[in-house]
Amino acid sequence: MKKIKIYVLLALIISFGFFLRIYNIENAPPGVYPDEAVNGEDALRANATGDYRWFYPANQGREGLFMNLIAFSFKFFGASIFTLKLPNIIFGTLTILGIYLLAKELFKSERIGLISAFLTAVSFWAINFSRIAFRANMLPTILVFSFYFLFRGLRTKKWWDFAIGGFIFGIGIHSYIAWRVAPIVLVAMLPFFILARKKFFENYWKSILIFLFFSIASALPMFLTFYQHPEFLESRSSSISIMSPEVNQGKPIQTFLRSFTLSLVKYNFWGDQNWRHNFPPYPLLDPLTGLAFLLGFIFSIKVFFQTFYTRIRKKKYDLNLEKYAFLLLWFFLLLAPEFMTAEGNPHALRSIGTLPVVFIFCALGFEAIFKKIKKNDIFWKKFTLSMLISISLVIGLFNSLKYHIFWAQKTIAADSFNKNITDISNYIYTLPQSQEKYIITSYNTLIKLPVYIFHSNDSNIGYFYPNELEKIQPKNPHNSIFIFIEKNDEAIAQIQKQYPFLKLAEKNYPLQSKFYILQ
Repeated sequence: MKKIKIYVLLALIISFGFFLRIYNIENAPPGVYPDEAVNGEDALRANATGDYRWFYPANQGREGLFMNLIAFSFKFFGASIFTLKLPNIIFGTLTILGIYLLAKELFKSERIGLISAFLTAVSFWAINFSRIAFRANMLPTILVFSFYFLFRGLRTKKWWDFAIGGFIFGIGIHSYIAWRVAPIVLVAMLPFFILARKKFFENYWKSILIFLFFSIASALPMFLTFYQHPEFLESRSSSISIMSPEVNQGKPIQTFLRSFTLSLVKYNFWGDQNWRHNFPPYPLLDPLTGLAFLLGFIFSIKVFFQTFYTRIRKKKYDLNLEKYAFLLLWFFLLLAPEFMTAEGNPHALRSIGTLPVVFIFCALGFEAIFKKIKKNDIFWKKFTLSMLISISLVIGLFNSLKYHIFWAQKTIAADSFNKNITDISNYIYTLPQSQEKYIITSYNTLIKLPVYIFHSNDSNIGYFYPNELEKIQPKNPHNSIFIFIEKNDEAIAQIQKQYPFLKLAEKNYPLQSKFYILQ
């Protein structure tokens, strides 16, 4: 009966998390950002040509798995805002389950697993990136499931746990560039596995080989791609690295300390200032969750040093050593893609690999609080349960309203997603497909894509830069419409000079979104 209650509660948490990720997806975020749309463009091209790639070089290069999943979503359900974001809605929901499984496996505690899952389900940080078509959101899912099967395998000693964990881990190379730090976590864990377990290599050398074999097997296509195209290994990260003299201005230590500090304070004090990533200037975690994170983080450091000291001085084996070493290594190493760069920090996207471990720290913090107040008598048991329910309701309500009511209705959030481009796309749906439509963009090469990916089959749409107006030759100027992403008086005057009968109109949409038409 107890297990049934736990499964029901877990199902409710996952269902609520799924709801928060899919509800009103057409309107929140307020628009489709061009960096999302370029993923959709590659997906459309892959479907049209059958050329599904392991790596797409456009837009500074991106691992291909996410684009290919969008392509399948488009193929089966058609191109829309929902299908563009469907893969991340699924990944974001799976992460909730994965964190539950991993936390439960590590600490043999249903409560820690459920708290971790709930905090992930309702977190603004997790909800936000589950609703944006960025490939980075796959990383937490891949990490939690690969690590879950790894630690499950250490317990069960079943070869298939290591095989599944290794295969999922290798898939990570197809997800997001920050994954490339993850193998360092496992290498750094080897000394702690040896210290925490008697005869570790003697008992697990075959399991290690199985994990490696399946990791390499699933990663092999990308290895071959990089071998054939070594230029794909290069990334924009080198130009914004704190090790670059142009970036650190000859002060690498000061630059590192500043970047590292900004990376740490974003959880509790001063968050990512990009409106696509966060609700500035607030931290990533709400006050209650943030407090629990600090408690869990400090508690983990304390237990790690205690068990490490006991192991070295008293030769006592303790699995807590590997657990807390794992959490701390995961946190700091997956934070490196953020603090080793100096652009836009704090940066919630580059540090998304820390998302699962952050919420496990939070759960440990809440668990420490509940253990302190829990007594044997019935009053304290009821008090603890009431407190847990109350805190959950407050955190869930706070983050849900923060995203869906307050952040999603902010004009500055709409601007950060170029909402007017999505409004143009929706406006085109109201026009006859036979009507000639000429979209005058800015000089940003990606800006047209939120329109293009949803209207790629409309042959009567043309896209032009302001310096290409002479190329426009409408068959029927009286039945044509010119749509301007921004008010360009010179371009408007040039078209009106050629077609004096066209009248300028301003189209206004919610959140101060607007564009201009000549018709």
